[in-house]
Amino acid sequence: MQTKLIATLIAAGLSAASFAATEKFVLDSTHTYPSFEISHLGFSITRGMFKDTEGTLELDRAAKTGKLEATIKTTSLETGFDKRDEHVKSKDFFNVAEFPTAVVKADKFSFDGEKPVKAEGTLTLLGVTKPVTLNITPLKCDMRMGKDFVCGADVATVIKRSEWGMKAYVPFIGDDVKIAVQVEAIKQK
Repeated sequence: MQTKLIATLIAAGLSAASFAATEKFVLDSTHTYPSFEISHLGFSITRGMFKDTEGTLELDRAAKTGKLEATIKTTSLETGFDKRDEHVKSKDFFNVAEFPTAVVKADKFSFDGEKPVKAEGTLTLLGVTKPVTLNITPLKCDMRMGKDFVCGADVATVIKRSEWGMKAYVPFIGDDVKIAVQVEAIKQK
């Protein structure tokens, strides 16, 4: 009887330890900026960013697992030139009136030690969902300004916009789009 009780307590303790190992984060929308680069007629690189992103991240460094879900408000797009912003938000490109968000989900993470270095999942853009691989450069996890425990990283990938139905002006406006996201995520208590 006593052996059974000890085994049950140990199993419960292991389950609690496993559950406690999962860290939950909320993306800090004031320090998370998805940006993109695309060739403009081969003469220059046009850059833009999205100012409004929200999402959650779960990491279990011991189990080497993770889960990400982020929503990017395409309506918050800026390229630094109002007339171009209007065009890029139109039906030719992001069609923000019909598709005001893009969603990234990832649930297959690869780690180097305790640091995530890659996440595989999907990008939903213009109503089309396709696989995407995110390369992660972990920067730092620590207390920020003595208030919040924060993890920061640079995340990058390259997609072909035509695969999501964004085919306007290909090949004059590049098909390959470099995406970079500067992320800070706040650990939840």
